[in-house]
Amino acid sequence: MRRLRRHGDPPGQPAAELHRRDGGATLNTFRVDSEVGRLRKVLVHRPGLSLQRLTPSNASELLFDDVLWVRKAGEQHDEFVALLRSRDVEVFLLEELLAETLEHSEKAKRHILETIVHELTVGAGLAEDLLAYLAEMPPAILARHLLGGLAKSEMPDLDLSRSLTGQMYFDRDFVLPPLPNSLFTRDSSCWIYDGVSLNPMYSKVRQLEVLNVGAIYRHHPAFADADFRFWYPPGGRESRFDLDDFGHASLEGGDVMPIGNGAVLIGCSERTTPQMVEQLALALFAEGSAERVIACQMTKDRAHMHL
Repeated sequence: MRRLRRHGDPPGQPAAELHRRDGGATLNTFRVDSEVGRLRKVLVHRPGLSLQRLTPSNASELLFDDVLWVRKAGEQHDEFVALLRSRDVEVFLLEELLAETLEHSEKAKRHILETIVHELTVGAGLAEDLLAYLAEMPPAILARHLLGGLAKSEMPDLDLSRSLTGQMYFDRDFVLPPLPNSLFTRDSSCWIYDGVSLNPMYSKVRQLEVLNVGAIYRHHPAFADADFRFWYPPGGRESRFDLDDFGHASLEGGDVMPIGNGAVLIGCSERTTPQMVEQLALALFAEGSAERVIACQMTKDRAHMHL
C-alpha cells in the first residue's frame, strides 16, 4: 500500500490528493512525502480468482508457501476495506481500476493484449484469434482474467484446430498466466515524493503485474491528466512497458521508503539491486525531488525479503 499526501503539508501530516488550477484546468497531483501520517487514499487488491488458481503443485512457482482459503481471505479483506472506509480512507480496488482503464482507453487495452499475446507466448496459430477473442470481452471480465489468468477450459468457443500450441494445452493449462502476487500492491509500483516508479520486478511470475499498474497510471481518467512524474522507466510518461527491461537490474516497492526531508531509504535486498538504486537516485536528483538516497545493504535471502 502507498500513501498519497498533500503538497505543502509538513512531514507526518495526512496523505491526500491535491486538486489545483493550472491554466483554467483542474489537475490532480499525487505525491508521497513520508511513510507516516493519516492514510487518505490507498490501492488494494481483493483476494479472488488469481488466488483460486493456487494449488499445492504450483504454489511455490508462484512464490506462495501454501494455498489460501480464498473465500475467507476475501471476507477478511472486505472487513479490512470497510474499516478503512469507516475512517474516511478512500479505497481503490485494483481490479476495478483496471476494468475502468480498459473501458476508457482502447490504446491501453491494445498495448496490454499485444504485450502478452503474440507468436512467442501462445504460438503463431493462436495469437490472432486469441487477441480478437480477448478484445471482445467486456472490460470487467477482461480485467478479471488479466489478473486471474485464463485456462484453456474457460474458452470453449475459441477454435484451436489451427493451433499446435492450443491443441497441446491441457484443459487446466493457462493461456494467460495468473498473477496472484498482485495482492501485494506495494511492490509493482512505488510513489516517491512527486512521482511514481513502475518497477522491474525480480521474479518472472510477477513481471506482468507492472503492465497492468502502468496502464492504470497512464490511462485511467484519475491519473491520465494528473501532474506527477515517472521515475522509471527512464522515458517517463511516454515510455512503455517492455519485457527487455526485466532480467537485469530489479526493484520492488517493498524496499523503498520516502522518509521525508528530501531523503529516500532503499533496501538492497534479495529483490532490489544496487543498479536500480542508482537508476532511481539519478532520476530523483535530476528533477530535484530528492536530495539524498540511502542504500541499506540486506541479507540476500527470503527471510529478509524487503526493507
